[in-house]
Amino acid sequence: MTAEQSDPTRDGDATAEPGNGITRKKLLKAAMVAAPAPFLVGALPALAGDRTPSGQSLDPTPFCDDGDDPTPPQMEGPYFKPNSPQRTTMLDGNGTRLVLTGTVYGLACRPIANALLDFWQADANGVYDNTTYRFRGHQYTNAQGAFTLTTIVPGLYPGRTRHIHVKVQAPGRPILTTQLYFPGEPRNATDSLYNPVLLMSVQTTPTERRATFDFVLNVNQTPGPTPTATGTTPPPSGTWRAGVVYAVGAQVSYGNLNYRCQIAHTSQVGWEPPNAPALWQQI
Repeated sequence: MTAEQSDPTRDGDATAEPGNGITRKKLLKAAMVAAPAPFLVGALPALAGDRTPSGQSLDPTPFCDDGDDPTPPQMEGPYFKPNSPQRTTMLDGNGTRLVLTGTVYGLACRPIANALLDFWQADANGVYDNTTYRFRGHQYTNAQGAFTLTTIVPGLYPGRTRHIHVKVQAPGRPILTTQLYFPGEPRNATDSLYNPVLLMSVQTTPTERRATFDFVLNVNQTPGPTPTATGTTPPPSGTWRAGVVYAVGAQVSYGNLNYRCQIAHTSQVGWEPPNAPALWQQI
């Protein structure tokens, strides 16, 4: 496949926030702009980018407010592979360095610790590696729900604008499969899958590009510590246990069912086989 080339270090126009209706999201954003900095410290979670480097308004990455706007899903596409390595750096070839940071939230605006993020993307020439695991990797959010991915700006290929694929899953909850997009890409206007709500905020420095995006999962939350999955006590019978390092292909039983490990990981409460289909395949 021959990739169509364009300058991946360019910053262009971004899509402005659509609509003129007043929502709580917009009121929160307005309050953040109008209030002096001392009044904002600790008051609200940070937005992952309201503007492009040129100062134009961006629809923010889905902002946790009333639970009316979790991050929208998108198709998985044909190039997903299970069993990606656990890592935060995917510098597997030449290209413009990209550092993506963000936080995974639930509907109550609380960070979600130990959320699984599984990333995959094309290389600088717009080609996916379907043989090994170049530009593929998974990681978990830290105690503050934050993540960092170091990779390169993916290349273009026929029919698509520039994008990064990702699966996100809170412990014991359904998987969100979606895609992240770059502002200012000409093909954003012609790609039928493109969604401006999934735009990253991207800045260019002399050595790399820096992007931010916050995920909002459709996970109900209550005040207090981030809730863990229900029904996570190991069953009376079964070989699965928390705190065990499982390699790809390892087999366990949980209840009356058997499972095969799809991604090497250290097990923890909330990632029991029935609750973590990204990690375990029923056999």
